[in-house]
Amino acid sequence: MISFIITSFAGFATMLGILPIFFSGRKQDIIIPFSLAFSAGVMLSISFFSLIPEATSLIGKTFLMVPTMLLTGIFVVCGILFSSFVDGKIEKKFSSNLLYRVGIVSVIALIFHNIPEGITTFLSSSQDLLLGITLAIGIALHNIPEGISIAIPIYYATYSKKKAIFFTFLSGFSELFGAVLAYLFLAPIITSFGLGAILAMAAGIMIHISVYELLPTAWRYPIPIRIILSFLLGAFIMFFCQMII
Repeated sequence: MISFIITSFAGFATMLGILPIFFSGRKQDIIIPFSLAFSAGVMLSISFFSLIPEATSLIGKTFLMVPTMLLTGIFVVCGILFSSFVDGKIEKKFSSNLLYRVGIVSVIALIFHNIPEGITTFLSSSQDLLLGITLAIGIALHNIPEGISIAIPIYYATYSKKKAIFFTFLSGFSELFGAVLAYLFLAPIITSFGLGAILAMAAGIMIHISVYELLPTAWRYPIPIRIILSFLLGAFIMFFCQMII
């Protein structure tokens, strides 16, 4: 039960990302590009400084260095291809509403990221409570800007706080869902290789979302300096969070 509580705390910190929609006023030409570029920095930082190194470490427990690097790269590419496929399907449905598409794709990307994160947090806290708490705090910190990457585009695409809250909640809940999967099925059978493959694919998905959705959409707004600074701020904050973890 304690492990579930710790994992829930980490996951539902995502809900703090909805706060900007209540204080946004009419400055959407500033808030939207700032949030999208910031989220891109967050996702790329998570991918390159956390997910890919962790995936490499886990896969490396089974294979030697060269096969490990090759397999990690293959799974990252698989994540990019999968995200591109899903993005194409979503584009057909929401081609007239770019921000809504960005928000939905971000939800899908973060669900794939949060499920293995929930598995890791649950298993870690089950074996070492202090390690689990430390990990959960670090995850909670980086889940807040992840929530922003969902809530802002969904809200400004639909002007519906209910939809923004729902999709942000869905992303946070996926972390708890990962813990449930770990408790019911995966704890006895999950392997380092399997978890590493999932993390590498999650990294690929987030790289694709950042490079092909978040940044291009942010760049449509005529404030390039703020976009660059927002991107660097998101990357720096996530790098700092990874240092804490």
